[in-house]
Amino acid sequence: QVQLVESGGGLVQPGGSLRLSCAASGRSFSPFRLAWFRQVPGKEREFLVVAQMDPHLSDFADSIRGRFTISIDSAKNTLYLEMKGLKPEDTAVYYCAVPKYRSAWPPSRGDVNFWGQGTQVTVSS
Repeated sequence: QVQLVESGGGLVQPGGSLRLSCAASGRSFSPFRLAWFRQVPGKEREFLVVAQMDPHLSDFADSIRGRFTISIDSAKNTLYLEMKGLKPEDTAVYYCAVPKYRSAWPPSRGDVNFWGQGTQVTVSS
């Protein structure tokens, strides 16, 4: 069974920064790719970024390109999402995900095998 544990969400003022972590674990599990999505109540879950572990590749949604970056700790199967210049419209529940092996690039919601429990990010003054 694969487990995804997200952390790092919280309340931040507009223009502020947060770093989210996604730690993937499981018996004999080594993720090929990890991704972040987010969801606002009443809206569909939105793709944000996908990262491939080896070779290192990544792709970002236009809505966050230039403001959010990622880093990978392959030894810990952990993907970090560094969020800067946060805006109120970034308020959402952020989900870590494991896309299916060699699924579409970037993946859609339907390409995800496993989801984390989500972490709330609130951007408000």
